[in-house]
Amino acid sequence: MNFFSGTIHSLEQAVNRTALQQKMISHNIANTDTPGYKAKGISFKETLDSEQTKFEAIRTDARHLSFGRGHEAYNVIQKTGSAYQANGNNVDIDKEMSELAENQIYYNAVIERLGSKFNSLKTVIKGGNG
Repeated sequence: MNFFSGTIHSLEQAVNRTALQQKMISHNIANTDTPGYKAKGISFKETLDSEQTKFEAIRTDARHLSFGRGHEAYNVIQKTGSAYQANGNNVDIDKEMSELAENQIYYNAVIERLGSKFNSLKTVIKGGNG
């Protein structure tokens, strides 16, 4: 029996994604002046996974993305094709700081929602008595 209707699991995935995003952004910022460093990002495969219920797909090759549930996959990708500095580094510090702030706002919203969900469960368990 699933008491949480998938909401808590979805919020957990969102927290994990924002934590990983935070690590990637921090790593990029820390390497702003590293010669030849290429900024990294995350491929949001879970977006495809969440859309799986809308269509059916058959994997004809092992390299194709899986459409099954039950796993969380984040792919770290290297942002290539640009160099912002003469040393070959492509970290745009302004963009990274903007993404950091956006990620923090999203994280705070998810944590607030998760806390609200647990408070609701606590109220139900206590029988409505605060």
